[in-house]
Amino acid sequence: MGNSKNLVSMSGENTGGVTIESVADILEHNLKAVIQEWLDRVEKEPDLTAVPLNFEERTGHLPQLLQDVIVRLRLDAGSKAPISAAASHHGDLRAKQGYTVAMAVEESRLLQVSIFTILHKSQQHLEFDMLLPDVVTIADEVDAQLKQQMLRFMAADAAKLTKSGKKPKVVKIA
Repeated sequence: MGNSKNLVSMSGENTGGVTIESVADILEHNLKAVIQEWLDRVEKEPDLTAVPLNFEERTGHLPQLLQDVIVRLRLDAGSKAPISAAASHHGDLRAKQGYTVAMAVEESRLLQVSIFTILHKSQQHLEFDMLLPDVVTIADEVDAQLKQQMLRFMAADAAKLTKSGKKPKVVKIA
């Protein structure tokens, strides 16, 4: 993906140019906007707001999850993406806070929508030749983070069952 800022002149005229940036750069520069967009969407979901959390409890995980997305976008093609430790921690946290699996999935979906909304708002600055591959990468990374969260949810459920003396049901996820 490499260095991503280029000055482009519209229609060959000297218009002062438009700065073209990579998706990773746009997300990095708009981190607070992505978080606010996500929070605005979450606050409209009664299932999610049923768990009362303050701003930090609700959004504290997002900077690192988004940083993991940005790192993934900047990896060379074919590089193996690291597993998000932040996603595992977030899964543990949400399980302790009383979230259900469905609530965690909804939060993840809203994160993707929020990222894509901010990219749409920044479309005049997007490096279009990389947009679709980057959208695929974003979706893959957010889904990989969700998988980590679900693994932690399942581990928490298994631990609860073990404590109660019941035998946990084994579910294998590839």
